[in-house]
Amino acid sequence: MRVFLEIAVLAAVLLWSASAIAGKYNPTLKIGDPAPDWNNLEGTDDKQHSLQDLANKEVVVICFTCNTCEYAVDCEARLSALADKFAEEGGKCALVAINPNLIKDDLLPAMQERAKLKEFSFLYLHDASKQQVAKSYGATYTPEFIVLDKERKVVYLGAMDDSPDGKKVTKKYVEDAVAAALAGKAPATTETPAVGCVIRWARERRTK
Repeated sequence: MRVFLEIAVLAAVLLWSASAIAGKYNPTLKIGDPAPDWNNLEGTDDKQHSLQDLANKEVVVICFTCNTCEYAVDCEARLSALADKFAEEGGKCALVAINPNLIKDDLLPAMQERAKLKEFSFLYLHDASKQQVAKSYGATYTPEFIVLDKERKVVYLGAMDDSPDGKKVTKKYVEDAVAAALAGKAPATTETPAVGCVIRWARERRTK
């Protein structure tokens, strides 16, 4: 009986510990956490980009996305529209899209073709760091969003809005989070479940 009690207590502690370091839907980050840093990600503009490059922005929106997911494709026009809106409103907010997939159709050459075809107005970067950037942000799906405030703390995690295909949007979670962050407030909705395709995680080869 004592053994079962000890196991139950241990399970409860582990469950509490997991919830203490992660969000409701995100396995790694929770609201208020500092943003994991990232450096030297190559963009479709043939330049290297880092989070520090955006130090002059009051808010940063990171979207983990790709070329090969229908949900991500459905989100492309909304991403460009959102980036254009940020630019028109004074450029206080930056939108950065990061592709974590490593399959051929999601590598930089294919990304460059896609960016040119769709005339992306936002940074589109490839996470070639063995997907460590996506892992550090607890990203699971494409598309999946993280909004960071001026102090580069997480203020929102999850979906862009409440319509995966963008046809019946009634709640603009990311836009609302950005507006709140710019006003120095917490958004009404801080976390939602992302909807999309599971990131194509690379399989690690085992060595004997």
